[in-house]
Amino acid sequence: MQKSLIVFALLVLPLAGCMQDPASRGLAGAAAGAVVADATENDVLTGALIGGLAGVATCGIELGLPPCRSGY
Repeated sequence: MQKSLIVFALLVLPLAGCMQDPASRGLAGAAAGAVVADATENDVLTGALIGGLAGVATCGIELGLPPCRSGY
């Protein structure tokens, strides 16, 4: 469990500053979902898929994160 939390921090921390587009939020969500699934002894791939979809879905919801930009 402690190892999973350290891996989660190392994966998500670099993404903290670039959460302004659906792809980066999806990637952060996938990383978080995979780590949580691993920590709870569930399927990591399913956790990554659910976390990634949840990350992309947050672009339309105000959660205190920077607003998503659809294009550059």
